[in-house]
Amino acid sequence: MRVPVSWLIEHLELDEAVGPDELVDAFVRIGVEVEDVQPLGQVEGPLVVGRVVEFEELTEFKKPIRYCRVEVGDGMPVAPADELAAELDEPEEDAGDEADEEDAAEHGHSGIRTNGIICGASNFAEGDLVVVALPGAVLPGGFEITARKTYGRVSEGMICSASELGLGDDHTGILVLPPGTASPGDDAREILGVDDTVLELTPTPDRGYALSIRGLARELSCALDAPFGDPADPGAVGLPEAEGDAWPVTIEDPQGCGRFVLRRITGLDAGAPTPWWMRRRLMLAGIRSISLAVDVTNYVMLELGHPMHAWDTAAVRGGLVVRRARAGEKLTTLDDVERELDPDDMVIADDSGVTSLAGVMGGAGTEIGLDSTDVLLEAAHWDPASISRTARRHKLFSEAAKRFERFTDPQLCAVAVELAARLLRQYGDGSIQPGRTDAGGVEPPPAVTMPISLPDQVAGVNYQRGVTVRRLTQIGCKITVSTGDDGKGLVTAVPPSWRADLVQQADLVEEVLRLEGYDSIPSVLPAAPAGRGLTEVQRRRRAVSRALAEAGYVEVLPFPFVDKAVWDAFGLPEDDDRRQAVTLLNPLEADKSELATSLLPSMLETLQRNTARGFRDLGLFHIGQVVLPGEHQETVPDLGVDGRPSEEDLAALRAAVPDQPTHVAVVLSGQRERPGWWGPGERASWADAVQAARTVAAAAGVELRVEAGNLPPWHPGRCARLSVGGRTVGHAGELHPKVVEALGLPARMAAMELDLDAIPLPDGRPAPAISAYPPVLLDVALVVDAEVPSAELAEVLRNGAGELLEDVALFDDYRGDQVGEGNRSLAYKLRFRAPDRTLTAEEATKARDAAVAAAAERFGATLR
Repeated sequence: MRVPVSWLIEHLELDEAVGPDELVDAFVRIGVEVEDVQPLGQVEGPLVVGRVVEFEELTEFKKPIRYCRVEVGDGMPVAPADELAAELDEPEEDAGDEADEEDAAEHGHSGIRTNGIICGASNFAEGDLVVVALPGAVLPGGFEITARKTYGRVSEGMICSASELGLGDDHTGILVLPPGTASPGDDAREILGVDDTVLELTPTPDRGYALSIRGLARELSCALDAPFGDPADPGAVGLPEAEGDAWPVTIEDPQGCGRFVLRRITGLDAGAPTPWWMRRRLMLAGIRSISLAVDVTNYVMLELGHPMHAWDTAAVRGGLVVRRARAGEKLTTLDDVERELDPDDMVIADDSGVTSLAGVMGGAGTEIGLDSTDVLLEAAHWDPASISRTARRHKLFSEAAKRFERFTDPQLCAVAVELAARLLRQYGDGSIQPGRTDAGGVEPPPAVTMPISLPDQVAGVNYQRGVTVRRLTQIGCKITVSTGDDGKGLVTAVPPSWRADLVQQADLVEEVLRLEGYDSIPSVLPAAPAGRGLTEVQRRRRAVSRALAEAGYVEVLPFPFVDKAVWDAFGLPEDDDRRQAVTLLNPLEADKSELATSLLPSMLETLQRNTARGFRDLGLFHIGQVVLPGEHQETVPDLGVDGRPSEEDLAALRAAVPDQPTHVAVVLSGQRERPGWWGPGERASWADAVQAARTVAAAAGVELRVEAGNLPPWHPGRCARLSVGGRTVGHAGELHPKVVEALGLPARMAAMELDLDAIPLPDGRPAPAISAYPPVLLDVALVVDAEVPSAELAEVLRNGAGELLEDVALFDDYRGDQVGEGNRSLAYKLRFRAPDRTLTAEEATKARDAAVAAAAERFGATLR
């Protein structure tokens, strides 16, 4: 929110020494974020008020250009046009002295200086007052103004817009001052108030009251201990008694609308100009001036924090009804967009149908025009949640919706319409009718009681006596101090109507600490109790992560939610457990509404995004949780908030939490080893995915069993089932070609996913024993049936060889005529070693023969 300092301090009694820097420090101290500080007054040189005498449309150019004659005061020190033309080596276009004489005769006095100025804007007419930067002036950003030849004319200055003067962001046209604001030649700095400073503030979302001058000034009052004059005080405003209703109103949904107030103005001159002081404040706050009625409602919204809406009474048909929209209803809003309404939308309707999208934007049918003379001013209190849903549903994030969804003060409705009505009477010659509609009512906030010393206990600070009562009184609470049964002091606070966020003791404590200053709370860390370091699970996770990184894989953090359509692309059957996912009620992305039951979908999406950006040789890994609700997941119980849950309730909550095991996944594509002068390189394959699983198992301190498997989305012939101790813990291999095609992935890519929590933790992890004696290396090639798994044969060799066998590794798999049809030859490297002596060749050979005998007995294996 943009706030001019001059407006902000209008309701405070501050020392003259308090400037913008002190205000910024105060805001930061009480938790209001200051985004920017924009001092005005950055214009150097002559800046004056001018009057447009006449202008000529230059039609020979592609865009609209006007050559204007502008009065800039009496005897301004500007060279006449003939001298300027001579200096610019151009022939005379006007006789400067003669033009001055003609202007003087026309305006009835002598010495009036008129400059010719080129302007590309068209939002002004003859006789309008404008702001002119004369030659020699320097505008914000170092833009120097000089007399120069442009568009075939000599331009002796510049007619300025608000953005060019650094007063706002509106650059759609030049700045036109209301009639009577000043005279030509007057110093524009004083008129514009360029000695001001604009603060850009961002209050926290729970402080809707701070989106107003009233709320921010009250915050400064608390921070600086300065007297505050409330502009919304009914006594100061002089709120009169209502004499009947201004217009009939029925509230059908009191939950959506707690209060609805109307005030009627007749005989209004809607085309009357908005006073300059109001236009200036709106401009500095970043709001464009539109018309008197609209400007007044915007001004009251910024001043008090309560949005308003103005109706053209002549367009209203019958009484107003505040209700929810009905199915099929539509409304054309003020932005000329026809919107289909939702039954959850709060609307205001009359006998002709819906006329306003409540709390968000009015309807085009009741918009006030320049010919409107009869106006209804409306201020209402809307349910914040309803307005928030409507604004997001229709993507209408108006200034009104931004305030209503953060809660507005229900007691401001009558004050807001009264202030707006008086402004329209003063500047638009309107007549305020005696009636005022005030339908509905809002319950006052409940009182909150807490120990008076609770802020001291929370902060660990002994505050001065009376601080709690003083600070809570400052923010508007009505305070009662009493003594509890234990003899200790209690404070009971009734929150003010604008603070719906004060509902519990912690909220009151936060206010005391915030206003006393968070910097007064000592930043001393408590002594950490002695611990036992990381758990075994944490150590294992770190070891796995480190091992994969050392193997060349890059860790990624993919999106944790998935689109349920991905399971169709994976080719999963309907009864696959991975389809049984938890659905989010309010997902961040509408098409990704399920919690992941597998890491592969998000990992493959990350890989696809990288390959689309030209990175084709990839090895990625991620360690994260998946959510497995199971087929018969318990329903989460709906517990109250009036007390601590019972043990039965807590047990039901725990039972309703789905399993969330930690998985580790790896995806690979492209070249595992890049080609170069050293060779052709090597493509990543299913074997690399299996090796990644072995790396994980080694880091976890277990031995992994690898055998043929079949599980989508892997290729049936290139899928390995991974198990530990007879329990399947994951799969690895090459993805099915149809999956690759459906997801737009690189061909022949591989992946691995493993349930890390399914791997048992080892009972201690003794340091590996390193033998000082040399090994004996022997090879063995066995011919077995082609269907015999190599892993099972290796296991039989290991068991048959006994304790002397240190390692067995497959190095060749041959199928061909030499071994016969239906057979294959599996060759293994066997490493033998004794822990206490040098092993003899005879001992190693005997152990190998025992291993071969076991293989022959189990699978009918023969030596090749």
